[in-house]
Amino acid sequence: MSIAKKIIVRGRVQGVGFRYTTTQLAKELGVTGTVWNESDGSVHIEAQAEESVLKEFISKVDDSPSPYGRVDSLNVTDIAVNENRNKFREI
Repeated sequence: MSIAKKIIVRGRVQGVGFRYTTTQLAKELGVTGTVWNESDGSVHIEAQAEESVLKEFISKVDDSPSPYGRVDSLNVTDIAVNENRNKFREI
């Protein structure tokens, strides 16, 4: 059964390929959802997958998928599963 999370990432996460590498990671793991930059310098992710896959995804995001990025904090909250999500995209 899929679960969904909203992940707010703070640190050096804009202008370092963070969204791109997060998208590649999501595709590798089979996570669906969306990643985007916010004006406050954070990156927001809505991610959906089986619980074990989503835990792995969040752990790898916390380690920063971008070699130039740095994650200072993650805020993870539950959100509703969206059955219409069928891919991961960067906006």
